[in-house]
Amino acid sequence: MFQYRQVLVRLRAGDSERDIARSGLMGREKAAKVRLVAAERGWLDAAVELPDDATLASALGAPRLPSSCTSSAAPWRELVAQWLAAGVQGKAIHAALCRQHGYSGSYSSVYRLIVALRGKQPAPTTVRLSFEPGEAAQVDFGAGPVLEHPNGQSRRTWAFVMTLCSSRHQYVEFVWDQSVATWLGCHRRAFEWFAGVPVRLIIDNAKCAITRACAKDPTVQRAYGACAEGFGFKIDACPPHDPQKKGIVEAGVKYLKGNFLPTRTFRDLADLNAQARAWVMQEAGIRLHGTTRAQPLALFELERAWLRPLPDVVPDLGTWHRVGVHRDCHVQFERVLYSAPFALAGKTLWLRATDAAVALFDEHRHVVTHPRGQRPGQRVTVRDHLPPQAQAFFAHDRDWCTAQASKVGPGCQRLIEHLLNDRIVEQLRAAQGVLHLLRPYGAQRLEKACQRALAHDSPFYRTVKTILATGADQCVSAGVDTPAVYAKARWARDAASLFTQPQQDLLQ
Repeated sequence: MFQYRQVLVRLRAGDSERDIARSGLMGREKAAKVRLVAAERGWLDAAVELPDDATLASALGAPRLPSSCTSSAAPWRELVAQWLAAGVQGKAIHAALCRQHGYSGSYSSVYRLIVALRGKQPAPTTVRLSFEPGEAAQVDFGAGPVLEHPNGQSRRTWAFVMTLCSSRHQYVEFVWDQSVATWLGCHRRAFEWFAGVPVRLIIDNAKCAITRACAKDPTVQRAYGACAEGFGFKIDACPPHDPQKKGIVEAGVKYLKGNFLPTRTFRDLADLNAQARAWVMQEAGIRLHGTTRAQPLALFELERAWLRPLPDVVPDLGTWHRVGVHRDCHVQFERVLYSAPFALAGKTLWLRATDAAVALFDEHRHVVTHPRGQRPGQRVTVRDHLPPQAQAFFAHDRDWCTAQASKVGPGCQRLIEHLLNDRIVEQLRAAQGVLHLLRPYGAQRLEKACQRALAHDSPFYRTVKTILATGADQCVSAGVDTPAVYAKARWARDAASLFTQPQQDLLQ
């Protein structure tokens, strides 16, 4: 309308269509049409007031006549509109028309129809969320570089990013996994980095935080709920498939990937995190933020006072797991075995693991707490958890056998030591069997039986048991009276005497 109004002013001043065209305001043909309409309505008279925009639009801004070209996809216009409303893509619409309705036109025709239909739909709108200082922070994971893991294999790292919504100051830490223990540890270190806790944390529906995603009633992971209670923040999970609710940290992760990771090399995970902390403080923290138009660190100095203080006692962040008690009275967690009372064999327990300890619970009843195992395959066992027969078996070890034998007598002690010191066969069960004869026969008879077995050079369990069963230990052993003439054998000489004595003595 402004263009038409300028043309009318110049026509009233006496300019020709050629003059208007030469000025670039309007073409000669169009200016001639404007002159014709203005002359019919008397607008060329300088004494008449110029019409308003609505009058000009009704007279000069008539809609263009529709093109005579009709789209080949026009017969399915309503069907295409329904598919578009359902979120079907253009390629899929063209394929469905060809497959189901015998459409033989090109995809370009369908695309032009889609553009026309979308032009009639209202443009999508959005609202920016604003946050007060200390009100909220947003948390997300992003893919990091591939580094060599301590086990020697190349593994993908993950960037944990927590961004304060008001100041845009952020905490960045690269980790190896997205487990619950890693998630909780990153939260604790992030709060220590900010020296405070925001009122609420806006997160997505990662399994380490939300076990059941729901827009209205999400289920929070048990360990994460304890973390929120201990530090004093609220968990605000985004609705499923709606990451725009945490767009601040999404943009922060994108900025991290585009500004920090390129053109840098990292020796290991420690070097990667050291460079990330320096980048946050020396580059990202002092940049002019595109939304706030201020430096994040400068705004953080104002927001710091609004954060909640850290708790006096840092919460013991532990992860919860369901474990089963095996037949050997142990549960397995991260390839380490921990004992449980034998009465719970076959049941399912709750296991709470921290960095230093592992605790077992039968529903809400605490069962036992073990120190955390350090290597795969390790057994952490409390002997009282084993069945009575197993406790007795493990209690009767070598030290127990030696101590019990010393109480019986010197003969029993020598026989037990002989059994335990056998260099070929393990005789622990034999020693235990000898000492178990104390109950039916008593210490006095067992001592005599051991002495008799040693006298006959037969220090075995079966010999001692036979002596006691036959009562031979109660018989008086008669001494063997050997004549003096047989005290020294006539023909028995050692090898050395064969070469030292004279030859005639050897012939005698």
